This record gives sequence, structure tokens and C-alpha cells, in this order.
Amino acid sequence: PTFFSVMSNRFSDIELQEEEGIPTKEFLESCYAIVPVLDKLGPTVFAPVKMDFVGNIKKINQKFITNKEEFDTLQKIVLHEVNTGVAQVRNSATEALLWLKRGLKFLKGFLTEVKNGEKNIQTAL
Repeated sequence: PTFFSVMSNRFSDIELQEEEGIPTKEFLESCYAIVPVLDKLGPTVFAPVKMDFVGNIKKINQKFITNKEEFDTLQKIVLHEVNTGVAQVRNSATEALLWLKRGLKFLKGFLTEVKNGEKNIQTAL
């Protein structure tokens, strides 16, 4: 077994809701499950990435817990913030989601480089 094979929450297990989109709770749980990977990769090198990652997860979660029924999908959070004019405000859940997506994409790219045999961390980064 590997770290990834025994994860309790995985993005691949999230069931998209027909018209509604990505369930917020399951998405956040999968994000939190990734955080220990950053510690394994290098607590010093990845500390800034981890802080940013966790900070963005928390911002989205803070919005979610204000009304779990209304904000049960990421799309509903973004649409609410767009409609109320706060989507582009600093520290909005929408901004946090944008940066979290970028962080996940960065991590995926890094892990792909390592998987493909890159031994030099700086080159993989």
C-alpha cells in the first residue's frame, strides 16, 4: 500500500451532482487529505506551499460552514459571491478556490515529474 492508495478521501471518489457541480464537503475533505503529502515531500521546501494550500482550504471551509445547505457545491459558493459582488474581493472563497486549484495543479505537475523519474527536486519543481 502507498500513501495515496490508503487515503480516506480522494478526488476520484467525489460524485459530481448533475446540475449542481462539485460537492463542497467532499472536495474539502479530499484537499485536507492531500496536506500530509506536502510534509512527506519536504517540510522545509514545501512549507510555503502548505501554508498557502491550508489557508485557501480554510477560506473555502469558512464560507461553507456559514450555510452548509446553500453552499453544498463549489459552484453555488462562486455564484453567490459573483452575484453579491465579492468574488474578486481579497480573501473571498472564490479567490481561495482559484489559488487552491493552482496549488493542486502545481502539486500534480511536480508529482508527475517525480513519477516520470526526475530525481532533482528543483528540476521537478
